[in-house]
Amino acid sequence: MKFSQLGLDQEILKALQKLHYNEALPVQEKVIPEILKEKDVIVRSRTGSGKTASFAIPIIQKVEWNERSPQALILTPTRELALQIKEDFDNISAYRRLKTVAVFGKQPYKFQIQDLKQRCHIVVGTPGRVLDHLERETLRTDQLRYIVLDEADEMLNMGFIESVKKIFSYLPTNHTTCLFSATMPEPIRELAKNFMQDETVITLSEETTVNKAITHYAYQMKEKDKLIFLIKLLCKEAPESCIIFARTQEHVKMICDELYELNMCVDKIHGGMLQEDRIENMKDFKRGEIRILVATDVAARGIDVQNITHIINYDMPNQKETYLHRIGRTGRQTSTGVAITFLNEYDGQRKQELEEYLGYSLDIRNRNEIDQVDVNETTISPLTKPFMIREEKGKEIHEDTLKIYMNGGKNKKIRAGDIVGAICEIDGVCAQDIGVIQVQDHQSYVDILNNKGMFVLKALQKKTIKGKKLKIQKAKE
Repeated sequence: MKFSQLGLDQEILKALQKLHYNEALPVQEKVIPEILKEKDVIVRSRTGSGKTASFAIPIIQKVEWNERSPQALILTPTRELALQIKEDFDNISAYRRLKTVAVFGKQPYKFQIQDLKQRCHIVVGTPGRVLDHLERETLRTDQLRYIVLDEADEMLNMGFIESVKKIFSYLPTNHTTCLFSATMPEPIRELAKNFMQDETVITLSEETTVNKAITHYAYQMKEKDKLIFLIKLLCKEAPESCIIFARTQEHVKMICDELYELNMCVDKIHGGMLQEDRIENMKDFKRGEIRILVATDVAARGIDVQNITHIINYDMPNQKETYLHRIGRTGRQTSTGVAITFLNEYDGQRKQELEEYLGYSLDIRNRNEIDQVDVNETTISPLTKPFMIREEKGKEIHEDTLKIYMNGGKNKKIRAGDIVGAICEIDGVCAQDIGVIQVQDHQSYVDILNNKGMFVLKALQKKTIKGKKLKIQKAKE
Protein backbone atom coordinates (compact mmCIF):
# COMPACT_ATOMS: atom_id res chain seq x y z
CA MET A 1 0.00 0.00 0.00
CA LYS A 2 1.21 3.50 -0.86
CA PHE A 3 1.37 6.04 1.97
CA SER A 4 -0.74 8.33 -0.21
CA GLN A 5 -3.62 5.86 0.21
CA LEU A 6 -3.68 6.39 4.00
CA GLY A 7 -5.18 9.89 3.92
CA LEU A 8 -2.03 11.66 5.14
CA ASP A 9 -1.31 15.39 4.84
CA GLN A 10 0.85 16.56 1.95
CA GLU A 11 3.55 17.82 4.34
CA ILE A 12 3.94 14.30 5.73
CA LEU A 13 3.90 12.67 2.28
CA LYS A 14 6.59 15.11 1.12
CA ALA A 15 8.82 14.15 4.07
CA LEU A 16 8.23 10.42 3.56
CA GLN A 17 9.15 10.77 -0.10
CA LYS A 18 12.45 12.45 0.79
CA LEU A 19 13.11 9.71 3.36
CA HIS A 20 12.56 7.17 0.54
CA TYR A 21 9.63 5.62 2.40
CA ASN A 22 7.76 4.63 -0.74
CA GLU A 23 5.36 1.94 0.42
CA ALA A 24 3.98 1.21 3.87
CA LEU A 25 5.51 -1.86 5.51
CA PRO A 26 3.06 -4.46 6.89
CA VAL A 27 3.16 -3.10 10.46
CA GLN A 28 2.64 0.46 9.19
CA GLU A 29 -0.24 -0.57 6.93
CA LYS A 30 -2.06 -2.18 9.87
CA VAL A 31 -1.22 0.26 12.69
CA ILE A 32 -1.46 3.72 11.09
CA PRO A 33 -5.23 3.57 10.34
CA GLU A 34 -6.00 2.38 13.90
CA ILE A 35 -4.09 5.24 15.56
CA LEU A 36 -5.63 7.74 13.13
CA LYS A 37 -8.99 6.51 14.45
CA GLU A 38 -7.63 7.09 17.99
CA LYS A 39 -7.95 3.42 18.87
CA ASP A 40 -5.81 1.82 21.62
CA VAL A 41 -3.46 -0.72 20.03
CA ILE A 42 -1.22 -3.54 21.21
CA VAL A 43 1.34 -4.36 18.52
CA ARG A 44 3.60 -7.39 18.58
CA SER A 45 6.13 -7.14 15.81
CA ARG A 46 9.75 -8.18 15.52
CA THR A 47 12.50 -5.63 15.77
CA GLY A 48 13.43 -3.99 12.47
CA SER A 49 9.90 -4.16 11.07
CA GLY A 50 9.28 -0.39 10.90
CA LYS A 51 7.40 0.08 14.19
CA THR A 52 8.59 3.64 14.93
CA ALA A 53 7.12 5.12 11.74
CA SER A 54 3.87 3.20 12.38
CA PHE A 55 3.17 5.35 15.45
CA ALA A 56 5.12 8.48 14.48
CA ILE A 57 3.22 9.08 11.22
CA PRO A 58 -0.34 9.08 12.65
CA ILE A 59 0.68 11.07 15.74
CA ILE A 60 2.33 13.72 13.56
CA GLN A 61 -0.86 13.82 11.44
CA LYS A 62 -3.11 14.36 14.49
CA VAL A 63 -0.99 16.79 16.56
CA GLU A 64 -2.12 20.43 16.51
CA TRP A 65 0.70 22.89 15.76
CA ASN A 66 -0.93 25.80 17.63
CA GLU A 67 -1.09 23.94 20.95
CA ARG A 68 1.93 24.81 23.15
CA SER A 69 1.79 21.86 25.59
CA PRO A 70 2.89 18.30 24.72
CA GLN A 71 0.24 16.24 22.96
CA ALA A 72 2.14 12.94 22.73
CA LEU A 73 4.43 11.10 25.16
CA ILE A 74 6.65 8.27 23.95
CA LEU A 75 8.24 6.06 26.63
CA THR A 76 11.26 4.00 25.67
CA PRO A 77 13.83 2.01 27.69
CA THR A 78 17.17 3.54 26.60
CA ARG A 79 18.64 6.95 25.88
CA GLU A 80 19.94 5.84 22.48
CA LEU A 81 16.46 4.75 21.43
CA ALA A 82 14.92 7.99 22.77
CA LEU A 83 17.29 10.02 20.58
CA GLN A 84 16.61 7.83 17.57
CA ILE A 85 12.84 8.18 17.95
CA LYS A 86 13.25 11.96 18.32
CA GLU A 87 15.25 11.99 15.09
CA ASP A 88 12.50 10.02 13.30
CA PHE A 89 9.83 12.44 14.56
CA ASP A 90 11.98 15.43 13.53
CA ASN A 91 12.40 14.01 10.02
CA ILE A 92 8.80 12.98 9.39
CA SER A 93 7.37 16.19 10.91
CA ALA A 94 9.87 18.57 9.26
CA TYR A 95 7.26 20.24 7.04
CA ARG A 96 4.64 20.30 9.79
CA ARG A 97 7.16 22.25 11.93
CA LEU A 98 6.60 20.17 15.07
CA LYS A 99 9.02 20.22 17.99
CA THR A 100 10.01 16.95 19.66
CA VAL A 101 11.99 16.97 22.91
CA ALA A 102 13.99 14.01 24.24
CA VAL A 103 14.41 13.69 28.02
CA PHE A 104 16.62 11.08 29.70
CA GLY A 105 19.05 10.64 32.56
CA LYS A 106 22.68 11.77 32.83
CA GLN A 107 21.73 15.00 31.08
CA PRO A 108 21.17 18.32 32.90
CA TYR A 109 17.58 19.07 33.89
CA LYS A 110 18.08 22.74 33.11
CA PHE A 111 18.10 22.42 29.33
CA GLN A 112 15.28 19.87 29.32
CA ILE A 113 13.13 22.18 31.45
CA GLN A 114 13.84 25.09 29.08
CA ASP A 115 12.67 23.01 26.11
CA LEU A 116 9.57 21.77 27.95
CA LYS A 117 8.57 25.34 28.93
CA GLN A 118 8.49 26.46 25.30
CA ARG A 119 6.16 25.22 22.57
CA CYS A 120 6.66 21.46 22.56
CA HIS A 121 4.45 19.00 20.69
CA ILE A 122 5.96 15.57 21.42
CA VAL A 123 8.09 14.29 24.32
CA VAL A 124 10.23 11.15 24.03
CA GLY A 125 11.87 9.90 27.19
CA THR A 126 13.04 7.13 29.45
CA PRO A 127 10.59 6.31 32.27
CA GLY A 128 12.83 7.44 35.13
CA ARG A 129 13.48 10.92 33.76
CA VAL A 130 9.88 11.39 32.57
CA LEU A 131 8.65 10.52 36.07
CA ASP A 132 11.13 13.00 37.56
CA HIS A 133 9.73 15.78 35.36
CA LEU A 134 6.17 14.84 36.30
CA GLU A 135 7.02 14.93 40.01
CA ARG A 136 8.78 18.30 39.58
CA GLU A 137 5.77 19.58 37.60
CA THR A 138 8.03 20.54 34.68
CA LEU A 139 6.13 18.34 32.19
CA ARG A 140 2.53 19.38 31.53
CA THR A 141 0.06 16.58 30.86
CA ASP A 142 -3.24 18.41 30.42
CA GLN A 143 -3.09 18.23 26.60
CA LEU A 144 -1.58 14.73 26.26
CA ARG A 145 -3.68 12.73 23.82
CA TYR A 146 -1.29 9.95 22.74
CA ILE A 147 0.82 7.68 24.95
CA VAL A 148 3.20 5.17 23.37
CA LEU A 149 5.09 2.45 25.24
CA ASP A 150 7.85 1.35 22.87
CA GLU A 151 9.83 -1.85 23.55
CA ALA A 152 7.54 -2.54 26.51
CA ASP A 153 9.09 -5.93 27.29
CA GLU A 154 12.53 -4.35 27.63
CA MET A 155 11.10 -1.81 30.09
CA LEU A 156 9.97 -4.81 32.12
CA ASN A 157 13.44 -6.40 31.92
CA MET A 158 15.10 -3.15 33.00
CA GLY A 159 12.78 -2.70 35.99
CA PHE A 160 10.85 0.28 34.61
CA ILE A 161 7.32 -1.09 34.88
CA GLU A 162 6.64 0.44 38.32
CA SER A 163 7.78 3.82 37.00
CA VAL A 164 5.50 3.37 33.98
CA LYS A 165 2.54 2.67 36.28
CA LYS A 166 3.30 5.83 38.27
CA ILE A 167 3.54 7.86 35.05
CA PHE A 168 0.05 6.72 34.06
CA SER A 169 -1.30 8.06 37.34
CA TYR A 170 -0.34 11.59 36.16
CA LEU A 171 -2.01 11.28 32.76
CA PRO A 172 -5.45 12.48 31.69
CA THR A 173 -8.05 9.73 31.45
CA ASN A 174 -8.99 10.47 27.85
CA HIS A 175 -6.06 9.48 25.65
CA THR A 176 -5.01 6.91 23.05
CA THR A 177 -2.56 4.31 24.38
CA CYS A 178 -0.26 2.34 22.05
CA LEU A 179 1.88 -0.54 23.30
CA PHE A 180 4.64 -1.97 21.09
CA SER A 181 6.58 -5.06 22.07
CA ALA A 182 8.44 -7.87 20.34
CA THR A 183 7.36 -10.30 23.08
CA MET A 184 4.33 -10.24 25.35
CA PRO A 185 5.11 -11.63 28.83
CA GLU A 186 2.35 -11.74 31.44
CA PRO A 187 3.30 -8.48 33.28
CA ILE A 188 2.98 -6.61 29.96
CA ARG A 189 -0.45 -8.17 29.37
CA GLU A 190 -1.48 -7.06 32.87
CA LEU A 191 -0.23 -3.54 32.18
CA ALA A 192 -2.28 -3.41 28.99
CA LYS A 193 -5.37 -4.69 30.81
CA ASN A 194 -5.09 -1.93 33.42
CA PHE A 195 -4.47 1.01 31.11
CA MET A 196 -6.15 0.20 27.79
CA GLN A 197 -9.77 0.01 26.68
CA ASP A 198 -11.27 -1.94 23.79
CA GLU A 199 -7.77 -2.27 22.33
CA THR A 200 -6.96 -3.64 18.88
CA VAL A 201 -4.34 -6.40 18.97
CA ILE A 202 -2.05 -6.54 15.93
CA THR A 203 0.38 -9.46 15.64
CA LEU A 204 2.95 -9.37 12.85
CA SER A 205 5.24 -12.15 14.08
CA GLU A 206 5.39 -14.85 16.69
CA GLU A 207 7.46 -14.05 19.77
CA THR A 208 10.16 -16.64 19.12
CA THR A 209 10.46 -16.30 15.34
CA VAL A 210 13.89 -15.42 13.95
CA ASN A 211 13.72 -13.20 10.88
CA LYS A 212 14.25 -15.45 7.84
CA ALA A 213 16.60 -12.83 6.39
CA ILE A 214 19.10 -13.62 9.18
CA THR A 215 21.42 -16.63 8.99
CA HIS A 216 22.25 -17.49 12.61
CA TYR A 217 24.59 -20.16 13.96
CA ALA A 218 27.07 -20.82 16.77
CA TYR A 219 30.56 -22.05 17.62
CA GLN A 220 31.60 -23.88 20.79
CA MET A 221 34.88 -23.09 22.58
CA LYS A 222 36.44 -22.58 25.98
CA GLU A 223 36.07 -19.12 27.54
CA LYS A 224 39.83 -18.53 27.40
CA ASP A 225 39.85 -19.12 23.61
CA LYS A 226 37.07 -16.67 22.72
CA LEU A 227 39.17 -13.57 22.10
CA ILE A 228 41.62 -15.09 19.62
CA PHE A 229 38.72 -16.90 17.93
CA LEU A 230 36.90 -13.57 17.60
CA ILE A 231 39.93 -11.96 15.95
CA LYS A 232 40.28 -14.87 13.49
CA LEU A 233 36.56 -14.80 12.76
CA LEU A 234 36.67 -11.08 12.00
CA CYS A 235 39.67 -11.59 9.71
CA LYS A 236 37.81 -14.31 7.80
CA GLU A 237 34.39 -12.62 7.59
CA ALA A 238 35.69 -9.04 7.11
CA PRO A 239 32.27 -7.66 8.06
CA GLU A 240 31.23 -4.42 6.41
CA SER A 241 29.46 -3.30 9.59
CA CYS A 242 29.33 -5.32 12.81
CA ILE A 243 28.11 -5.18 16.41
CA ILE A 244 29.82 -7.43 18.97
CA PHE A 245 27.65 -7.97 22.06
CA ALA A 246 29.11 -8.75 25.48
CA ARG A 247 27.34 -9.18 28.81
CA THR A 248 29.48 -6.86 30.93
CA GLN A 249 31.16 -3.48 30.66
CA GLU A 250 34.49 -5.15 31.50
CA HIS A 251 34.19 -7.51 28.54
CA VAL A 252 33.23 -4.64 26.23
CA LYS A 253 36.30 -2.64 27.28
CA MET A 254 38.60 -5.66 27.00
CA ILE A 255 37.39 -6.63 23.52
CA CYS A 256 37.49 -3.05 22.24
CA ASP A 257 41.01 -2.48 23.59
CA GLU A 258 42.30 -5.69 21.97
CA LEU A 259 40.80 -4.88 18.58
CA TYR A 260 42.00 -1.28 18.82
CA GLU A 261 45.55 -2.52 19.45
CA LEU A 262 45.28 -4.32 16.10
CA ASN A 263 44.31 -0.98 14.48
CA MET A 264 40.79 -2.14 13.72
CA CYS A 265 38.15 0.54 13.11
CA VAL A 266 36.35 -0.04 16.42
CA ASP A 267 34.71 1.71 19.35
CA LYS A 268 32.34 0.86 22.20
CA ILE A 269 29.08 1.64 23.99
CA HIS A 270 28.13 0.65 27.54
CA GLY A 271 26.14 2.10 30.43
CA GLY A 272 29.21 3.28 32.36
CA MET A 273 30.32 5.75 29.69
CA LEU A 274 29.64 9.48 29.70
CA GLN A 275 26.39 10.20 27.89
CA GLU A 276 28.03 12.47 25.30
CA ASP A 277 30.58 9.74 24.47
CA ARG A 278 27.81 7.15 24.00
CA ILE A 279 25.90 9.51 21.74
CA GLU A 280 28.97 10.41 19.69
CA ASN A 281 30.04 6.77 19.23
CA MET A 282 26.55 5.79 18.10
CA LYS A 283 26.51 8.69 15.63
CA ASP A 284 29.89 7.61 14.26
CA PHE A 285 28.67 4.03 13.88
CA LYS A 286 25.49 5.16 12.12
CA ARG A 287 27.54 7.30 9.73
CA GLY A 288 29.84 4.35 9.04
CA GLU A 289 32.94 5.99 10.50
CA ILE A 290 33.15 3.06 12.94
CA ARG A 291 33.14 -0.37 11.33
CA ILE A 292 32.93 -2.49 14.49
CA LEU A 293 30.92 -1.50 17.57
CA VAL A 294 31.41 -3.44 20.81
CA ALA A 295 28.41 -3.03 23.11
CA THR A 296 26.43 -4.26 26.08
CA ASP A 297 22.71 -4.74 25.60
CA VAL A 298 22.07 -0.98 25.66
CA ALA A 299 22.47 -1.27 21.88
CA ALA A 300 20.28 -4.38 21.53
CA ARG A 301 16.96 -2.58 21.39
CA GLY A 302 15.45 -0.58 18.56
CA ILE A 303 18.70 0.92 17.28
CA ASP A 304 18.18 1.38 13.55
CA VAL A 305 21.46 1.44 11.62
CA GLN A 306 21.46 0.78 7.91
CA ASN A 307 23.16 -2.33 6.52
CA ILE A 308 24.66 -3.96 9.61
CA THR A 309 25.97 -7.17 8.04
CA HIS A 310 27.10 -9.10 11.14
CA ILE A 311 26.09 -9.55 14.77
CA ILE A 312 28.48 -11.47 17.03
CA ASN A 313 27.33 -12.64 20.45
CA TYR A 314 30.70 -12.82 22.19
CA ASP A 315 28.78 -13.67 25.38
CA MET A 316 25.44 -15.45 25.47
CA PRO A 317 22.75 -13.10 26.78
CA ASN A 318 21.38 -13.70 30.27
CA GLN A 319 17.80 -13.64 29.02
CA LYS A 320 16.70 -15.76 26.09
CA GLU A 321 14.49 -12.99 24.65
CA THR A 322 17.53 -10.74 24.35
CA TYR A 323 18.98 -13.11 21.74
CA LEU A 324 16.26 -12.08 19.28
CA HIS A 325 16.72 -8.39 20.01
CA ARG A 326 20.49 -8.57 19.56
CA ILE A 327 20.41 -10.40 16.26
CA GLY A 328 17.54 -8.16 15.12
CA ARG A 329 20.07 -5.34 14.60
CA THR A 330 20.84 -7.05 11.26
CA GLY A 331 18.46 -8.21 8.52
CA ARG A 332 16.27 -5.16 9.04
CA GLN A 333 13.33 -4.50 6.69
CA THR A 334 14.59 -5.71 3.26
CA SER A 335 18.23 -6.48 4.17
CA THR A 336 19.90 -9.79 5.00
CA GLY A 337 22.41 -10.50 7.77
CA VAL A 338 24.53 -12.99 9.69
CA ALA A 339 24.42 -13.59 13.46
CA ILE A 340 27.13 -15.70 15.14
CA THR A 341 27.10 -16.82 18.78
CA PHE A 342 30.01 -18.07 20.92
CA LEU A 343 29.15 -20.84 23.40
CA ASN A 344 31.62 -21.51 26.23
CA GLU A 345 31.85 -24.41 28.70
CA TYR A 346 29.50 -22.63 31.14
CA ASP A 347 26.69 -21.87 28.67
CA GLY A 348 24.89 -25.21 28.76
CA GLN A 349 21.85 -23.93 30.68
CA ARG A 350 21.57 -20.74 28.59
CA LYS A 351 21.83 -22.77 25.37
CA GLN A 352 19.12 -25.19 26.54
CA GLU A 353 16.76 -22.38 27.54
CA LEU A 354 17.33 -20.57 24.24
CA GLU A 355 16.69 -23.71 22.20
CA GLU A 356 13.47 -24.42 24.13
CA TYR A 357 12.41 -20.82 23.52
CA LEU A 358 13.16 -21.00 19.78
CA GLY A 359 11.70 -24.50 19.44
CA TYR A 360 14.73 -25.98 17.67
CA SER A 361 18.45 -26.65 18.22
CA LEU A 362 21.08 -24.05 17.42
CA ASP A 363 23.18 -24.74 14.32
CA ILE A 364 26.63 -25.54 15.81
CA ARG A 365 29.31 -25.21 13.14
CA ASN A 366 32.77 -26.73 12.85
CA ARG A 367 35.55 -24.39 14.00
CA ASN A 368 38.37 -25.76 11.86
CA GLU A 369 38.12 -23.22 9.06
CA ILE A 370 38.23 -20.30 11.52
CA ASP A 371 41.02 -21.81 13.66
CA GLN A 372 43.25 -22.02 10.58
CA VAL A 373 42.91 -18.33 9.70
CA ASP A 374 46.26 -16.52 9.76
CA VAL A 375 46.06 -13.20 11.62
CA ASN A 376 48.46 -10.85 9.85
CA GLU A 377 48.65 -7.41 8.29
CA THR A 378 46.92 -8.61 5.12
CA THR A 379 43.92 -10.20 6.86
CA ILE A 380 43.55 -7.36 9.38
CA SER A 381 43.89 -4.57 6.80
CA PRO A 382 40.25 -4.57 5.56
CA LEU A 383 39.10 -4.04 9.16
CA THR A 384 41.27 -0.97 9.79
CA LYS A 385 39.13 1.48 7.84
CA PRO A 386 35.43 2.24 7.42
CA PHE A 387 33.73 0.14 4.74
CA MET A 388 31.49 3.00 3.66
CA ILE A 389 30.31 6.36 4.92
CA ARG A 390 26.54 6.21 5.17
CA GLU A 391 24.41 9.15 4.19
CA GLU A 392 22.63 10.49 7.25
CA LYS A 393 18.97 9.57 7.48
CA GLY A 394 16.85 12.58 6.64
CA LYS A 395 19.63 14.47 4.88
CA GLU A 396 17.43 15.30 1.89
CA ILE A 397 14.70 16.67 4.17
CA HIS A 398 17.06 19.12 5.82
CA GLU A 399 18.81 20.24 2.63
CA ASP A 400 16.29 23.06 2.28
CA THR A 401 16.51 24.01 5.97
CA LEU A 402 19.04 26.33 7.62
CA LYS A 403 19.44 26.62 11.39
CA ILE A 404 20.24 30.19 12.47
CA TYR A 405 22.02 31.12 15.71
CA MET A 406 21.38 34.35 17.65
CA ASN A 407 23.47 35.46 20.64
CA GLY A 408 20.44 36.51 22.67
CA GLY A 409 17.77 34.66 24.59
CA LYS A 410 15.97 34.98 27.89
CA ASN A 411 18.82 37.11 29.24
CA LYS A 412 17.76 39.79 26.75
CA LYS A 413 14.04 39.12 27.31
CA ILE A 414 13.65 37.69 23.81
CA ARG A 415 10.71 35.36 23.21
CA ALA A 416 9.86 33.06 20.32
CA GLY A 417 7.16 35.52 19.24
CA ASP A 418 9.74 38.30 18.91
CA ILE A 419 11.80 36.13 16.53
CA VAL A 420 8.74 35.17 14.48
CA GLY A 421 7.71 38.83 14.24
CA ALA A 422 11.14 39.95 13.02
CA ILE A 423 11.30 37.20 10.39
CA CYS A 424 7.76 37.77 9.11
CA GLU A 425 8.61 41.45 8.49
CA ILE A 426 11.03 40.31 5.78
CA ASP A 427 9.47 40.59 2.31
CA GLY A 428 8.79 37.19 0.75
CA VAL A 429 8.89 35.29 4.07
CA CYS A 430 5.89 33.98 6.00
CA ALA A 431 5.19 31.90 9.12
CA GLN A 432 5.23 28.68 7.05
CA ASP A 433 8.92 29.30 6.35
CA ILE A 434 9.75 29.21 10.07
CA GLY A 435 10.48 25.86 11.69
CA VAL A 436 11.34 24.97 15.27
CA ILE A 437 12.47 27.83 17.53
CA GLN A 438 14.54 27.31 20.68
CA VAL A 439 15.02 30.22 23.08
CA GLN A 440 17.66 29.45 25.71
CA ASP A 441 19.18 31.62 28.44
CA HIS A 442 21.91 33.26 26.35
CA GLN A 443 21.20 32.20 22.78
CA SER A 444 18.38 31.25 20.43
CA TYR A 445 18.06 28.99 17.39
CA VAL A 446 15.51 29.02 14.58
CA ASP A 447 15.07 26.70 11.59
CA ILE A 448 14.28 28.45 8.30
CA LEU A 449 12.57 26.19 5.75
CA ASN A 450 11.97 26.16 1.99
CA ASN A 451 15.49 27.19 0.93
CA LYS A 452 15.01 30.69 2.36
CA GLY A 453 17.68 30.30 5.06
CA MET A 454 20.48 32.46 3.61
CA PHE A 455 18.01 35.11 2.49
CA VAL A 456 16.55 35.36 6.02
CA LEU A 457 20.02 35.24 7.60
CA LYS A 458 21.28 38.22 5.60
CA ALA A 459 18.07 40.18 6.25
CA LEU A 460 18.19 39.53 10.02
CA GLN A 461 21.81 40.69 10.19
CA LYS A 462 20.59 44.15 9.16
CA LYS A 463 17.65 44.21 11.61
CA THR A 464 17.07 44.48 15.32
CA ILE A 465 15.01 42.05 17.37
CA LYS A 466 13.03 43.67 20.17
CA GLY A 467 15.17 46.76 19.64
CA LYS A 468 18.41 44.83 20.13
CA LYS A 469 21.18 44.29 17.60
CA LEU A 470 22.19 40.62 17.85
CA LYS A 471 25.02 38.57 16.40
CA ILE A 472 23.26 36.35 13.87
CA GLN A 473 24.97 33.57 11.95
CA LYS A 474 24.58 30.05 10.60
CA ALA A 475 24.44 27.64 13.55
CA LYS A 476 27.32 25.21 13.93
CA GLU A 477 26.38 21.56 13.42
